[in-house]
Formats: sequence, C-alpha cells, structure tokens
Amino acid sequence: MAHVLELVEARLRSALGEPDARAAVTFLGADRIEVLRFPDTREGSAGGNGLVRYATLGMSAAPMADPAAVLADPERGPRAELVLTVRAGLADTDKVLRPLAVLAASPQVEGVVVAPGASLDVGEPLWPGAPFTSVLVAEPGGLVEDLELDPPMDPVRFLPLLPMTPNEAAWKRVHGAAELQERWLARGTDLRDPRRASVPLTD
Repeated sequence: MAHVLELVEARLRSALGEPDARAAVTFLGADRIEVLRFPDTREGSAGGNGLVRYATLGMSAAPMADPAAVLADPERGPRAELVLTVRAGLADTDKVLRPLAVLAASPQVEGVVVAPGASLDVGEPLWPGAPFTSVLVAEPGGLVEDLELDPPMDPVRFLPLLPMTPNEAAWKRVHGAAELQERWLARGTDLRDPRRASVPLTD
C-alpha cells in the first residue's frame, strides 16, 4: 500500500508541481485519506484568476471492489484518486478538504466503485457558502495521466470532479452525464468558478 501511494504522490507532483498544504482525515473502518493542495497561478495572479487544485491521496491504496462480489480481490480492480480544480481567492475552498476525503473514503466505507459519469453527494455545501453539494466524476487523463502499476494491479486513474448544483444533479439523473456536460459546454459554463450559478436547464 505504502509503495503505491509513494508512486501516486510522485505522479501528482510531476503533473501539478509541489503542494503547499496537505491535510489527513481518518474515518472509522477506513484507511487514512490525505488531501494535497496544489497552487497554479499560470492563468493569472493568485488574487482570483489563478487556479488551485485539490488531490486526494490514499483512495488508490486498495482496489475498489464490486459491492456484489462475495470476496474482494486484494490486487485486481479499479484504483483512483480524485482531483478538484477551482479558481483561487473567490471562496473559502480550502474547507473542501474534508468533503473530498469523505468522497475518497466512500469505496472503503460504502463499498462503491467510483467511475466517470457517476454522481457523488456529500449532503452539505462543498465549502462554506458553496452552491454545490455534489460532483460529477469526469473522464481522466487530461490533467494527470494514469499511473501504471505492476501486474496484476490495475492502473491508478486520476478522476476530475466537476461541482454540480442541486438542480444540475437532479437534471443529470434524468438526462445523463453526457447531456449535462454538453449543456455546460454549449453555455460556456466556467466549471472552475466556485460561485457560479446553475446552468440554464430549459431551452
């Protein structure tokens, strides 16, 4: 487990730079989950135009098991970490650390398999005043490349999280993740804006 997490952290650092903060959260019946904060000011100043990325570390220590399986394979199965990107300085987004750790612990605690297209809900604002209580799991590979592990272990995938308003989450349950993402794209929605309003859901 420790070896896998060392490789995962190295991959995160090579893709996102050096973290400027990290926090650890431990849940009953689950291994420790860390959340690393990576500043990125290449798009502008840290006064609001720059980006900050939050990445979990610990979710990939064990493969996610199919909840219907009688016995969990200790080596085979999907592995993942979560990555959230928001614009810095616009909201108290550092308070997202615990909600992210809750989501990263869900495979251990609840026996769920987190995959692209899934909705994950923490039941409360992601940070103080946030209009989002849930996220859409997007396709990996764009920001942090998959980390190949020695066979028979599956690679670690770094899954981007896209915050959803309650209205968007409800609309997604009916129409699907692809339709919601197309609507965001068509409306030019800034998914990194921690204060954004819900995208219009009626034509």
